[in-house]
Amino acid sequence: MASQVVEITDGNSGSTARVLVSQGFNCFSWRPVLEAGPREMLWSEDGFERGDKRPSSGGNPILFPFPGRIGGAVFTFEGREYRLQPSDPFGNAIHGFVYTRPWRVAEQTGARVVGEFQASIDDPSILEHWPADFRLRVSYEVRGRELVSEIQYENAGDRRLPCGFGTHAYFRLPIAEEGSVADTVVTAPVHKYWELERMNPTGELLATRPDQPLADGLRLVDHQFDTVFTDVRSDADGRLRTRLTDPASGRVLTQTFDAAFTQCVIYTPGHRQAICLEPYTCVPDAIRLSAEGRETGLQVLAPGESFETTIRIDVK
Repeated sequence: MASQVVEITDGNSGSTARVLVSQGFNCFSWRPVLEAGPREMLWSEDGFERGDKRPSSGGNPILFPFPGRIGGAVFTFEGREYRLQPSDPFGNAIHGFVYTRPWRVAEQTGARVVGEFQASIDDPSILEHWPADFRLRVSYEVRGRELVSEIQYENAGDRRLPCGFGTHAYFRLPIAEEGSVADTVVTAPVHKYWELERMNPTGELLATRPDQPLADGLRLVDHQFDTVFTDVRSDADGRLRTRLTDPASGRVLTQTFDAAFTQCVIYTPGHRQAICLEPYTCVPDAIRLSAEGRETGLQVLAPGESFETTIRIDVK
């Protein structure tokens, strides 16, 4: 299938974004116009728009109906076993279905584009591996130095739908022209993390390490993460925020989301050209952990039930 890319532009500021519709509706480029001109704030490999790179390796992959991994690529829900495609070195399934598949453009204006994906329409084979049909609708809009994404998903089937949503944005480092990756300060309102075994949560929660005070701001230096954090605490206005700060220039990139996002994964790729700050509504392998009595954030939508949320990214 030929790649399909849509570009949107804010006519007032000149800021742009580009979306790879044919591979996960991935917003792989966002160029707000700053003091010195347009600057790319997302990272993806050169040629990502061709659609032949690993779909979760750049841009802003959309993760649904499960973010993160499902252990052994198998789970049981309401008495029935479901098998998925193993997709990591440990034999786990990872990141849902929609990030690898073509979407449809539902609406488009100059500064905004809306994509839709429904399992029964866009890839009916998914229904062999998940308990119910689902419909997902995501928009991107550029507003000055802000990228706004509105998300809605619903149970489009006749059985209950277990689900979780996440994004996997690769924020380009450094965030300022003359900045330093090592000096970048990472702030995330997290206070615990899940112990992992074979990259899946064991169910045990640990306090964040004293040498990694993310809630107060951590200078990145050579810290490495592939960590599922939780105990995510909101600001006074009830919103949750992650931040990247360049101390020399004072530039700050902020990602804002709501309290439905109960987890935040932080991942530092080996190339050190980006950092991923990933809000999840549920922990990876949430169906298993919920069955064990853990607090996971797993949503179970009744037929016809839907959920809406918004994620905003801005740079100042």
